[in-house]
Amino acid sequence: MRLRVDMADVRLDKITKVYPNGFQAITELSLELSDGEFLVLVGPSGCGKSTALRMIAGLEEISSGDLYVGDRHMNDVAPKDRDIAMVFQSYALYPQMSVADNIGFPLRLRKIPKAERRKQVERAAKILEITDQLDKKPSDLSGGQRQRVAMGRAIVREPALFLMDEPLSNLDAKLRVQMRADIAGIQRDLGVTTFYVTHDQVEAMTMGDRVAVIKDGYLQQVASPESLYAEPVNVFVAAFIGSPHMNLYEGMVVEEGDGLVVCLGDQRLALDSRVLDHRPALRAHIDQPIVVGIRPEDMEDAAVVTDHPDDQRLEAEVDVREALGAETLMHFGLAVPSVNSGDPDALDELGAENQSRCTARFSADTGARPGDRIRVNVTTEKMHFFDRNSHLAVRS
Repeated sequence: MRLRVDMADVRLDKITKVYPNGFQAITELSLELSDGEFLVLVGPSGCGKSTALRMIAGLEEISSGDLYVGDRHMNDVAPKDRDIAMVFQSYALYPQMSVADNIGFPLRLRKIPKAERRKQVERAAKILEITDQLDKKPSDLSGGQRQRVAMGRAIVREPALFLMDEPLSNLDAKLRVQMRADIAGIQRDLGVTTFYVTHDQVEAMTMGDRVAVIKDGYLQQVASPESLYAEPVNVFVAAFIGSPHMNLYEGMVVEEGDGLVVCLGDQRLALDSRVLDHRPALRAHIDQPIVVGIRPEDMEDAAVVTDHPDDQRLEAEVDVREALGAETLMHFGLAVPSVNSGDPDALDELGAENQSRCTARFSADTGARPGDRIRVNVTTEKMHFFDRNSHLAVRS
């Protein structure tokens, strides 16, 4: 069932937030959301993403910059007049009210007649598949059902914009997977412009039409999930997007014969000839220190895939094996310095005995076990390179 509401473009033009103590939480954040778009703002803890959402909602004052919803300048508009509906991670339901009364509460405040309220509540409940829960109290519901009620309360308002502040944080892992798909599907059906904040990059990549990555109050990159993964603009985005995250090392690209070789400590990987087609600027970094990135899924056990060039293989000793059924995560050390991505939530990448950690995603067919000395195929065509000083991607 499709519920149609008035939609709106949203534009943040150099939005900045400075608190009275001088702390600058957001610096010149510029974003545009088109009608009906689902945009996810993602970043580590304390990066300013919830502050940005609260400024859009009118719950935080904008220090400088301009906010527009449609053609309307919103900086000085009261929160209640912004035609915005928020969904919180805490659900914010009234425990003494039934599900129906919780969903219909915004309509009651607007003095909508009772019959019309019931009609709109039932319509929202049908969209959310909670029609059989309308007479229950929130205490009788599961976490996922409570979140649906919170969404129902937002839906009946028929807003121009949904704001969602980490709405899945309180759910268990299995339920989060289900609710990710449910929220994305409901948003598509409603067609309401949505600004969604999360620290979980898996949520961001699976739900958003576009994803904006923020760090320390600065926008790093905004693009489709596919583009963020394939072409990160810097080391931080490269490591933050993807699970497990990209392995990052200090290395060097040198010429050898008619080709190029990547040196990682005492190991060498011949670069696929197509790398320079994708990253012609790499030529300017030959014989200079450079940051090398290898995604776990671009490595495989050489004992499983044997038809791989010998000069595009690493040697390592397995430390930990994680069998996940359809795939196996293999952890080992490499005698090469790792690179700090700048993610405050990331683990220390230095392993035992000055070995940098490396994670590879192998097929389930691997027979490698902890303590085994193995060879690891690397798809060098998909390797990433970053300037050592600026940490910006080396591409064109």
